[in-house]
Amino acid sequence: MRSASGSSLVTLDALAPGQSGTVVGLSGNGPVEQRLRDLGLLPGTRVLALRRAPLGDPTEYELRGYRLCLRKTEGERVQVRPLAAGGSG
Repeated sequence: MRSASGSSLVTLDALAPGQSGTVVGLSGNGPVEQRLRDLGLLPGTRVLALRRAPLGDPTEYELRGYRLCLRKTEGERVQVRPLAAGGSG
């Protein structure tokens, strides 16, 4: 995928802490993707990257009023459209 600048699609793991994005879709259709859907990562959902662990994995995200930690390999399955600074979309 492309870098997290502009309105191009990136994967969730590419969002920097403090950056928001809107979920566009998930790649694949296996049990991991289903679990991500069950956790609320559905198209149209706004996600905010909060912080990364000291070694860079996992990353904590905020969505739908709760916080979720995902490993890089899980975040790579979620396609997002980064929001402009200020998060107005």
